[in-house]
Amino acid sequence: MFNCKEILNRVNEFIATLEYEREPKALYAPITYTLEQSGKRIRPVALLLAYNLFDENIDDALYPAVAMEVYHNYTLIHDDVMDRADIRRGKPTVWKKWGENPAILSGDTMQVLAYEFIARVADDKLRETLSLFTNMAKEIGEGQQYDMEFETRNDVTEAEYINMIRLKTSVLIANCMKIGALIAGASKEDADNLYAYGETVGLAFQLQDDLLDVYGDPKIFGKKIGGDICCNKKTFLLIKALETATPEQRKQMEELMAQEDFNPAEKIATFTSIYNQLGIKEICEKKIAELFSDCDRYIDAVSVPAERKEQIKQFADSLLNRIH
Repeated sequence: MFNCKEILNRVNEFIATLEYEREPKALYAPITYTLEQSGKRIRPVALLLAYNLFDENIDDALYPAVAMEVYHNYTLIHDDVMDRADIRRGKPTVWKKWGENPAILSGDTMQVLAYEFIARVADDKLRETLSLFTNMAKEIGEGQQYDMEFETRNDVTEAEYINMIRLKTSVLIANCMKIGALIAGASKEDADNLYAYGETVGLAFQLQDDLLDVYGDPKIFGKKIGGDICCNKKTFLLIKALETATPEQRKQMEELMAQEDFNPAEKIATFTSIYNQLGIKEICEKKIAELFSDCDRYIDAVSVPAERKEQIKQFADSLLNRIH
């Protein structure tokens, strides 16, 4: 069995060998720039950890693992354009560095590269893998659409939000684990349990991201704090605040959300103050802990010896306790 650090190192080494021997170079420069910013590589590590539960030769799964990383980064490039985000992983976003049109085009090319990499799965597993990958891609787009629509609504429910982040974030982690298991020869039951495990971990991961956007250290988090607040994104924190606020607090939040011209620092400070008054941070932390507790039953049901599951459990724990 490989540990998380060993798998991460293998992923980074493999990505460093990728070359795009095509023209024009300006199309591929943003792709290289994006993939060189290693980030946490959560998706490829998740796929390889799931694969390694059933097969020791993780090199056979590197292309599909990196396909997930490439696809994820394609969505981030486009998300940053839509959100007008300036910073990603502590560096200028692609659209900020090269412009909107190059960002969109390079992102589109990354999507194609992801399909090229996933197509390297062995023939006997390819049809099912492509079906899962394509359905996942549709679901991520659906989640992004919900996310954009929610920005103009102040009545988004917790259930609606959980479904949105399931589509936008969780299905990618879930499919990483299911595809990793399937191409390693796992049973359908084990693959389905790993999907459910990844989906639940993904929900908790996104709630942690919501929390860090308000309470994280910007030097560690890698992007500006309060970006979700400035964009009126309906995060778990905002939804619970609107749900539990006094009439005066709700009015104050709604008035700020309606303003097109505002001081970002003042808006962030006001929302953070209201969150503190309502104990929203603690409510979010409790929800995260509940999700991580719930996911244990899925990994426990996977029919491999308990000691083989330790690395994947440590991986999930690292997501719960992360600070960036």
